[in-house]
Amino acid sequence: MTTRVIIVDDQAMVRAGFAALLAAQSDIDVVGEAPDGAQGVELSRRTHPDVVLMDVRMPEMDGLEAARRLLTPPPGVTHRPRVLMLTTFDVDDYVYEALRAGASGFLLKDAPPADLIAAVRVVASGDALLAPSVTRRLIADFAKQRPVARGKPALRLKGLTERETEVLTLVARGRSNGEIATTLVLAEQTVKTHVSRVLTKLDLRDRAQAVVFAYESGLVAAGE
Repeated sequence: MTTRVIIVDDQAMVRAGFAALLAAQSDIDVVGEAPDGAQGVELSRRTHPDVVLMDVRMPEMDGLEAARRLLTPPPGVTHRPRVLMLTTFDVDDYVYEALRAGASGFLLKDAPPADLIAAVRVVASGDALLAPSVTRRLIADFAKQRPVARGKPALRLKGLTERETEVLTLVARGRSNGEIATTLVLAEQTVKTHVSRVLTKLDLRDRAQAVVFAYESGLVAAGE
């Protein structure tokens, strides 16, 4: 099955480079490009891509606002693509907010070509792109700057089983499914099932939102 992608970035050379790289893959189809967030939203509404590669910082409308509009569409608009944020910096406040808004992760613009291709495939498959080291740095750094959201988030945790809580804790610490399976002495498929149940019970879209939720609910403290 072919993954439909659009690229939203204010630098023409970046768009052209990414488009050429992705279009060369037999399972990826680049269906459009846009130079700013506003045009990116309009293009997405028109072309219905599976994945939007979205630059964080752009004129007219930045990537954060564009991601919000795509991930929380107005009444009557049913299409919600997966959004992969592109950034020059691996710790960026905009990226944190984008994850909260529902973005499926982020990728550094200077990442190796193979990483870009893999990222599109990972996000298209429904998973989140959060490298363990980056997860710990990004979320922990910004969680330290924000008070823990007590109340409703913490209450929602009570709906999880003890095992599901353990799995969510390890997800928030940047562990992969394989690492979680090793730590808890479980089959990797069992871990995937637990992660899926956690997302369903907490009404979270993907692993990225699960990480943010774990910090904001106080389940995992910044710097752990």
